[in-house]
Amino acid sequence: MKYKHIKWLILITPSVTIALWEYIRHEFLLSYISMELGNYLSPLLVFIVTLLFVRHLFSILERMQVELRLEKTKKAALVEREKLARELHDGIAQSLFLLSVKMNKFGRKNELEQDPDFQRIKQTLQHIHEDTRQAITNLKYLPDKEPLNWTEAFYQYVEEIKNHHLIDVHLQWEIQEHTLTSKEKIELFACIKEAVMNVIKHARTNEIWIDAKETDDGWHCEIKDRGIGFTDEMIGHNRGYGLQIIQNRAFDMGWKFSIERIENETIVTLKKECT
Repeated sequence: MKYKHIKWLILITPSVTIALWEYIRHEFLLSYISMELGNYLSPLLVFIVTLLFVRHLFSILERMQVELRLEKTKKAALVEREKLARELHDGIAQSLFLLSVKMNKFGRKNELEQDPDFQRIKQTLQHIHEDTRQAITNLKYLPDKEPLNWTEAFYQYVEEIKNHHLIDVHLQWEIQEHTLTSKEKIELFACIKEAVMNVIKHARTNEIWIDAKETDDGWHCEIKDRGIGFTDEMIGHNRGYGLQIIQNRAFDMGWKFSIERIENETIVTLKKECT
């Protein structure tokens, strides 16, 4: 039912109701209902019809207005996302590409192709460029009409990691979605993604383990790998590899954060304990 039709129905329904009532009353009910009683029944009949029918039309109209506002909001958000993606592409992404070309020329000119420090700088630049390109792609991606719930989105992310980075992700997820608040979902997802990307970029391994389970007083999440690991100094000072980002997010949420090397495993742990 169109918006304009609903408005017209709301406007004419009381008038049509009165007209029909007066016609029926004068043609068929005058011998049964007095004029005085009929006059009392008229507003009561209009009220009943309004309550049953017009009220329903109002609810439909309000729902349509809400849907219209949501569509306008989504459209505005998509326009801003496309604008930001275009600015990233034309600005940062192009600059990073130009910088990469100049780095390669500089390396060949100064015979630095075999220098480990130079290679690390190139690798870091490449990762930054890849992250920027991925961010641009994400901004241009149109969300589904039926949004995924958080758990489905998380499993989808794991599949994307497997397919895009050709890495095995061993997932054991036992935290129910209703256990997490909206903010916890956002922050925990961000922490896991940061930890996973650290493994992909720096651990030199093709396997990751993500284990999460509920506890009596909260939940516990571990991201493990069997890569080259961290030095004691890096663990102690939380330098590099995005550890500071994860630690800051955990601190803001009141979670416990730790990273440790046990035998050949590096384990990043996030834990919530309800007080």
